[in-house]
Amino acid sequence: MDKKIQFSSHRIKFRLSQQRKISDWITSVVQQEDSAIETLSFIFCSDNYLLGINRDFLQHDYYTDIITFDLGTRKLLNGEIYISIDRIRENAKTFMVPLQEELHRVIIHGVLHLLGYSDKSAKQKRQMTDKENWCLSLRHVSRGTVGVAKR
Repeated sequence: MDKKIQFSSHRIKFRLSQQRKISDWITSVVQQEDSAIETLSFIFCSDNYLLGINRDFLQHDYYTDIITFDLGTRKLLNGEIYISIDRIRENAKTFMVPLQEELHRVIIHGVLHLLGYSDKSAKQKRQMTDKENWCLSLRHVSRGTVGVAKR
């Protein structure tokens, strides 16, 4: 496994399946943006844990699916990406998409932020969604189990 990309969980039982293929996919996206990866850490967690991070670091008092901390440059990515598995499950139901697809969308969303893409304005949100869709089309990940998450 590529040691530049790490997947872990914080106080939840969750293990991302097909980590090697997902790492290869992320690396491919980053390379197509003329960038490289120093270190990317994906931490899967609960709603409450991510809410605490949102309050403590961003002064936002609401649930979110992802928080990305950019510790590098646009050409050499170094970051921590926290993802709430609770929100991913809810989003998948809300948007009526498979859990795996929603998780992959959020994973690549965090990477795109590190690459300099923003989603603050309506125009930027459309561009981000278009870029996410393009990135999702590049996946070579089998359909199936995403991981095991239990409280």
